[in-house]
Amino acid sequence: MDIIEKINGVLWGTPSLILLFGTGLFLTIALKGLQFRRLLYAFRLGFGKENESSAAEGDVSNFKALMTALAATIGNGNIAGVATAITLGGPGAIFWMWIVGLLGMATKYSEALLAMKYRVKNENGEFSGGPMYYVEKGLGKQWRFLAIAFAFFGAFAALGIGNSVQSNTIADVMKDSFGVNGLTTGIILAMLTSLIIFGGLQRISSVASFFVPIMAFLYIGGALLILAINFDQIIPAFQLIFHYAFNPVAAAGGFVGVAVVEAIRSGVSRGIFSNEAGLGTAALIAGNAKTDHPVKQALVAMTGTFIVTIIVCTMTGLVLIITGFWDPSGGLLSGVQHDPSLDGGALTSAAFASTLGLAGEYIVAFSVIFFGFSTIVGWYVYGEKCFEYLVGQKGILGYRIVYIIACGLGAVANLGVVWAFADMANALMMIPNLIALLLLWKVIVNETNDFFENHYKLTEYKKVS
Repeated sequence: MDIIEKINGVLWGTPSLILLFGTGLFLTIALKGLQFRRLLYAFRLGFGKENESSAAEGDVSNFKALMTALAATIGNGNIAGVATAITLGGPGAIFWMWIVGLLGMATKYSEALLAMKYRVKNENGEFSGGPMYYVEKGLGKQWRFLAIAFAFFGAFAALGIGNSVQSNTIADVMKDSFGVNGLTTGIILAMLTSLIIFGGLQRISSVASFFVPIMAFLYIGGALLILAINFDQIIPAFQLIFHYAFNPVAAAGGFVGVAVVEAIRSGVSRGIFSNEAGLGTAALIAGNAKTDHPVKQALVAMTGTFIVTIIVCTMTGLVLIITGFWDPSGGLLSGVQHDPSLDGGALTSAAFASTLGLAGEYIVAFSVIFFGFSTIVGWYVYGEKCFEYLVGQKGILGYRIVYIIACGLGAVANLGVVWAFADMANALMMIPNLIALLLLWKVIVNETNDFFENHYKLTEYKKVS
C-alpha cells in the first residue's frame, strides 16, 4: 500500500495534471473552440435523428453509445467526489471543475474522433476502437508499447474503480439505508451483472439507455427541487464560487482556511475523476457507434463531458453551497450546524436531507445504487475492449467470469489497496492516451475541417429540404 501510494503521488502530481490540463487547452486552441461553437449541433446529433444513416456502419446507435459512456462516467464521483472537492478546496473548486470540464470536452472529442477513424472489426464482426488502435495504427508499430500499456492497465482498472469499488459503495448504502448485509448485496449484484454482460454490447447499451435517464431524472430532479425551494440563494451561491476561485477562504474557529491553489488542485483533480476526459475510456465505446463520419460521433461523445461536469456536478455543488454543507468546519462559516466528520457521499446525503428530509436521503441512496450499478455495467465494456486487444476473443469468457467474481467480492472486501491500485491504473492509462492525442493532433484537425467543409453543409441542406 505504501509503495502504491508513493507511485500515485508521482503519477497524479503536478506534471501529470499539467499534461492533462495542457492537452485540453492545446486541443481547444487547435480546434478553435469547437466545443463552444458546435455544442448545440452536438446535442442535436446525440438526442435527435440527424446522425442516423442507413449506410453507416457500426454496432449501436449514437444515442446508445453516448448512454453507455455516460453509464460508466456518471458515477459516485459526481456525488462523493464533488463533496470532497468543496470541503478540501472551498466553493471555488467548482469553478476550476468547470474549466477542466470545458477543456476536457475538446479532449474527449479528439479521443472519440480517433477511435472512429482507426477502429477495426474483431473476429465476431463487431467494431473495436480506442487508444490501443489509434496508437498502433495512427503512430505506427514502434509505438505499440504504449497501446499495450493502455490496454493492460485499462483491463485492471475496470476490475477496480469500475467494478469492485462501485459494488463496495453500493453495499455500504444498502446496509446503512435498508439494512441489507454486504454478502447479500454482492450476490445480487454479481447475478445482475452476469445477466447483462453475457448479453453482449447490445444488451449492455440497452440497459444503459434505460438506467441513465432514470438516474439523471432522480438525482437532478431532487437537486432542482432544493434549488427551487432556496431560489433566493442561487445567485449568492454562484458569487461564492467565483469569489473563492481567486480568493482564499479565511480561517475561522477550528477551520484552518483554504488557499486558492488548493481550490485549483481539488477542482482539477475531481473534475478529471468525474468526467474521465483524457483517460481514453470514452473512445473504447465510441468506436462501436453507427455513423457516417468520425466527427459526428466525436461531437456526440463530447456532450457527455458537458452533461457530467457542467450539469450533474454543478447541481451537487450548488446544493452543498446553498444548504451550507460546504463548510468543512461543521458550520462555523456558513452558520449551518452539521457533523464535521461527514465527508463524501454522506455529506451530500445530509445536504439533501436538510431540505427534503427522509426523501432527500433516499434520493441520494438510490442515486448511489443506480450510479454505481450503471458504472459496473459500463466499465465492463471498457475492460473487455482492453482485454480483447491483448489476447483476442478467446479470452473474453474468462475475463467475464473474473469481472463477475470481482463484483461480488467487492461488496464485502476492504478496498483500500484496490482504490490505490485503481488510481495508479487510471494514471497509467491516461499518460499514453494523452501522448497519442498530442502526436495525432493534425489528424484530428484535418478530419474536423474535412467534415465541416465537405459534409456539414450537405447535412444541413438535407435537414432544411
